[in-house]
Amino acid sequence: MCLGVPAQIKKIIDADNQIALVDLSGVSREINIACVLNKDYQAQDLIDKWVLVHVGFALSIVDEEEAQKTLKILAEIGELSAAIEDIKQGSK
Repeated sequence: MCLGVPAQIKKIIDADNQIALVDLSGVSREINIACVLNKDYQAQDLIDKWVLVHVGFALSIVDEEEAQKTLKILAEIGELSAAIEDIKQGSK
């Protein structure tokens, strides 16, 4: 199943190359944030924001409440563990 998984941006690794570090349930991963940068959000503005991550890219910004609801649903249907494992292995 292909899905975007909510993760929280913790650090900007490389603003010029649009790379950030996210956290998903204790798993850290570098992702590309180019898709969510615009006139309203520069790289540093994204620290502590929640984003939907798919194949290493932040696809959209979501609010924390929506992120937590989504993580809860994924955990309930058993997809969260698989998503975390994929992130650990670098495939998401």
